[in-house]
Amino acid sequence: MGNTLDIIIVCILRIFVLLYLYQTLYLLVGLFCKPKRFVAENFHRYAVLISARNERAVIANLIESIKNQDYASELVDIFVVADNCTDDTAVVARQAGAIVFERYDEQQKGKGYALNYLLGMIKQQYGPDYYEGYFVFDADNILEKDYISQMNTVFDNGYSLVTSYRNSKNYSDNWITSGYGLWFLREARYLNNARMILGASCVVSGTGFLVHKDIIKRNGGWNCFLLTEDIQFSTENIIRGDKIGYCADAMFYDEQPVRFIDSWNQRLRWSKGFYQVFFRYGRDLIKKIFIEFKFSCYDMFMTLLPGLLVTVLIILACLGVVVAEDTSSKILMDSLTSLALYSVVASYVSFFVMGLITTLTEWKNIYCNTRKKVFYLFTFPIFMFTYLPISIVALFAKIHWKPIPHSVAVTANQIKGQ
Repeated sequence: MGNTLDIIIVCILRIFVLLYLYQTLYLLVGLFCKPKRFVAENFHRYAVLISARNERAVIANLIESIKNQDYASELVDIFVVADNCTDDTAVVARQAGAIVFERYDEQQKGKGYALNYLLGMIKQQYGPDYYEGYFVFDADNILEKDYISQMNTVFDNGYSLVTSYRNSKNYSDNWITSGYGLWFLREARYLNNARMILGASCVVSGTGFLVHKDIIKRNGGWNCFLLTEDIQFSTENIIRGDKIGYCADAMFYDEQPVRFIDSWNQRLRWSKGFYQVFFRYGRDLIKKIFIEFKFSCYDMFMTLLPGLLVTVLIILACLGVVVAEDTSSKILMDSLTSLALYSVVASYVSFFVMGLITTLTEWKNIYCNTRKKVFYLFTFPIFMFTYLPISIVALFAKIHWKPIPHSVAVTANQIKGQ
C-alpha cells in the first residue's frame, strides 16, 4: 500500500511541476533580463476613471498626484463616480479638481457597475472619441510623478491595454500589509514583467491600468461585473486575442488592509471571483489552448486554476486508494499525515524563497526598515497560508461586494520617506 500511495504522490507532483514549469522561465527572465522600454512619438488625451465609495479620507491625495504629473495637464481629465456614498466624497473630489458624478443604486453594487455608469456619462457629455484612452484607479492610489508619461510610451507603441508596477503605501504596518505588498511586487517583476519581455499577455490586477477607447467602444462600456471584474476583464480580452502590455517604469501605490477581518473579507471576494471567472471562462480558455495553441490562454488558465480544489481532489483520490486497498486506519493516518506535513513544509519553503528573491531584487522599492524587511520574509508564507481557509469558505459562501475602508492619506514622497 505504501508503495502505491508513494507512486500516486510522485506522479501528482510531477504533473504539477510540468504544468507550472513555465513560471521558472518567468523567474529567470525577471532576474536576468531588462524590462522593455519604449519612446513615445505622440501624446494622447486621457480620461482618468475613479470609482469611490466613502473615500473622503484619501481621494484628494490621488487627485493631487494626478494633477502633479509631468504630462501635459490639458490632455488629462479626472472623473470620479461617488458611488452610493454616505459621506462627502463628492464634495472633497470636486474641491480637489475632479469632475464628479454621483450614483445611487443599491441593487447593482460594485466597481464594475460604477465604471460602466461613469463611462456612460462621459460618452453622453464628451462623445465616444474625445478621449483616446482611459486610466482606471482606486481612490486610495497614489501615482509617481512620471506615471502617465511612462504609460503613454507603451500605449503609443501599439498596446491597447497596459498595466503597471503596483507598490504599497503601507508595506511596513504589519505582516498583513507586507504580505499583500510582497505578492504585488512579485507579480509585477516576475509575472507581468516576464510576460511582457517574452511577448505574452499580461494580466490586469485590480487597479492602475490603461484601456484604449476602441476596447471600451467594442464592449459597449464596461461589461465586467463579477466579483473580480479585473480578472474577468483580463480573461475576456486574452480570449479575444488582445495582448495586455506592462510598463515597468510606471509606479503607483496602493493601500493594503491592516486588520485581518478586512483582509479576510477582501480576499474572500477575490477567491470567490476567481472561481466565478474560472467556471465561466475555463472551457473557452481550454479551446483556445488546444485549438489555436494560445500560450497566453494557457497562462491565464493556470492563473485561474483553483489550486485548493485540485489539492482536495488529490487527497480524496489518495483516500480512495487507501480504502480500496482495505488498509488499516493507522496506515491511512500515517500516509495522510506525511502528505500534509510534506505539503506544509514544501509550501512554506517555496513561499519563503519567492519572498526572498522578490525582497532582494526589489529592495529599493520596499519602503520600510531593514529589520522589518527581513522579519516579513518569515511571515509572508503564513500570510499565504491564510488563503487556505479563505478559499474553502469561498467555495460555498454566498458573497457580495463590500467596501474596504481606507485611511492612509500620504503623498509619494511621504511613502518613500518612511
